[in-house]
Amino acid sequence: MNTPLADALRPKSLDEVVGQRHLLGEGMVLRRLIESGHIPNLIFYGPSGVGKTTVARIIAASTGKLLRRLNGTTCGTADLKEVFDQRDTLDGRGGILLYLDEIQYLNKKQQQTLLESIEDGSVTLIASTTENPYFYVYGAILSRCTVFEFRAVEPAETARAVVRAFGKAEELFDSRYSLEDGVAEYIASACGGDVRKALNAVEALCAASGEQRVTLDAARQVSQRSAMRYDRDGDAHYDILSAFQKSMRGSDENAALHYLARLLEAGDLLSACRRLLVCAAEDVGLAWPQILPVVKAAVDSALQLGLPEARIPLADAVILVATAPKSNTGICAIDAALEDVREGRGGEVPDHLRDGHYGGAQKLGHASGYRYPHDFGGWVAQQYLPDPLREARYYRFGENKTEQAALEFRRRQRAGRD
Repeated sequence: MNTPLADALRPKSLDEVVGQRHLLGEGMVLRRLIESGHIPNLIFYGPSGVGKTTVARIIAASTGKLLRRLNGTTCGTADLKEVFDQRDTLDGRGGILLYLDEIQYLNKKQQQTLLESIEDGSVTLIASTTENPYFYVYGAILSRCTVFEFRAVEPAETARAVVRAFGKAEELFDSRYSLEDGVAEYIASACGGDVRKALNAVEALCAASGEQRVTLDAARQVSQRSAMRYDRDGDAHYDILSAFQKSMRGSDENAALHYLARLLEAGDLLSACRRLLVCAAEDVGLAWPQILPVVKAAVDSALQLGLPEARIPLADAVILVATAPKSNTGICAIDAALEDVREGRGGEVPDHLRDGHYGGAQKLGHASGYRYPHDFGGWVAQQYLPDPLREARYYRFGENKTEQAALEFRRRQRAGRD
């Protein structure tokens, strides 16, 4: 068989597309656009193997436009101009539909060239990308396109595609395949929402099995680690890190452990350690200040041990952070202070706080009138902030036990001394 199984099974209609019901289900906007025949400039964004190219091909087949395909990894400005020049040919009189895969790899000059040709409507752009277009695509192009996000396909949807793939393979290979219980479901789960990867696994199993029974063990061998969808520079990286910290912040230790496992399985030990330290300071913070050295010790141990043993202290630290009391008063306080500084709200340091350790300081009035708190039992009323901010209040005590104890100490300390 020369044609890959994934291509042999490529859907010819929207109803045959696996998954993406949020885009292609009855009444959904993208489906209605396609069925109307009036196709605007589109950008399809999502992971590999979820139907972006397939849907673009279905759209192209349903229009009377001249279809041209380019890939952002290989095309240059000359390739784009060659496509656009075809508007003046007999074939291009009805308009051109340009399918541009991996648009994120075009540089700014190439994207500007593209922009010039999609503005007048003679070229309709359908672009696809595995990266977030709001980070990688020129803003002027984005403003002229409608972005649709494709999602990883659910295992139940993928399993149906796997069963169909085995049936198609029987025709192509002229063989009969007997599946051990759980084979289709395992491949569907292990592919990580990538239908193309699942179909490639089916093709490999069929080629290797001959007339034999397709076993679950063989399915595991061809699908190993394929469920991991992770790119240290891509959306998956930041999405997992975001979910990791939000789960700890939300006191859900089970979810936090799940996202830690995904980070560690991808070998991203440093990101897990960094986010743990951030969460301990930002989200537990002053509710339990002692957590910082504890988490730091766990991180140091993990980095010294390396994987796989690093998972042990990190799991302990994640559970500790997730189950600890929470307070964000520290980060709120410093962010409020930074806002004043960045907005130019400040003023001169009060004279009594200025440096007085040099000749002439007294003559200038620097450090004059400073009251040494220890001479007054640890606290004495005096101004510390610059005049324009003398009433500013950045830190507000949290409702947790530790900060309330600190607030009560302050009240006792200052009682009758104002």
